[in-house]
Amino acid sequence: MKISLSAYSLSQKLNRREMTQLDCAIKAKELGFDAIEYTDIFGRTYEDQVAYAKRIKEAADGAGIEIGSYVVSACLYKDTAEERRAEIETVKKKLDIASVLGVKIFRHDVLYATGKVGESRSFGLMLPYIAEATREISEYGKSLGITTCTENHSFIAQDSYRMEQLFNAVNHDNYGLLIDIGNFVCADENPLQAVSRLASCAVHAHIKDFIIRDHPIHEFGYFETRGCNYVCGTILGEGDVPVKKCLAILKRAGYEGDLVIEYEANHECIDGITRALANLKSYLAELDWN
Repeated sequence: MKISLSAYSLSQKLNRREMTQLDCAIKAKELGFDAIEYTDIFGRTYEDQVAYAKRIKEAADGAGIEIGSYVVSACLYKDTAEERRAEIETVKKKLDIASVLGVKIFRHDVLYATGKVGESRSFGLMLPYIAEATREISEYGKSLGITTCTENHSFIAQDSYRMEQLFNAVNHDNYGLLIDIGNFVCADENPLQAVSRLASCAVHAHIKDFIIRDHPIHEFGYFETRGCNYVCGTILGEGDVPVKKCLAILKRAGYEGDLVIEYEANHECIDGITRALANLKSYLAELDWN
C-alpha cells in the first residue's frame, strides 16, 4: 500500500499558475508522498497531451516518485451509436496517455446527468450502454497492462447501490471500483455502509473529508448534495466523514491499492495537504496498516 497525492489537490497553485503539472510530482515528493495521481493532462490536442505526458514522466522519474494512477473525464452514454463509439475511442486514447505515464490504474467517469427522453431518463436505462462501453475500455486497458476503474462520482453514479450495479454489469476481471470515501456524502449516503458494501470491489481509493450540514449554507466552497444537504471539502481528519473507520473497512477487506489524498478544501493547499498527510499516517499507525 502506498500513500499518493492527487495532483488535483494542488488546483489552487495550478489555477494561479504558481505551479505546472510538471511541478506536481516534485512537490508531492517534497511533501513526503510515495506516489502521485494525475488528472486529465493539459494540452489542446492528443499529440500535445502525449508529449506533455512524456515530460511529466521524466519529471517524476527525476524526482524519484511513482505516477500511480491517471483519472479522466468521460460520459459513456450518448444518444446515438456513433456518438458512443467516438467517446469510447476518446477514452482509449486517454488510456494510451496513461501508458506513457507508466501508471497501473486508470479511472474514467461514466455519466454526469440524466436526460428527458429515451434511455437517458434513468441510470438503469443507461446502464447496459455504459457497462458495454466500460467493458470494452477495460479490455483495452488489459492489453496495456493497466487496470481500469470507475469512481463514485458526479451525483448520478455516486451511491454504492448504483456502483455495485455497474460493477456487476461490467463483469470484467480487469475492472474494479475507485472508492472515494468522501463522495458518498454527495449522494447523502453513510460512508461506512457504502464502503463496506463496495470494499471487495475496490482497486483504488480516494481519501478525503467533508463538512456536512443539513441546512443551506451559502458560503464559498459549500455545494448542494443530491438530497439537498450542503457539504464543503475540508482537511482530512477535520470533517464529518468517519475516515478512520472507512480505512479499517478497506483494510479488513484486504485492500492493497494506493490511498490517494484528494484535497478540496478552501484552506491554503500546501498546509492543508501537509496536515491531511499527518492525519492519514496517524490513522494508519493506529490501525497497524503499513
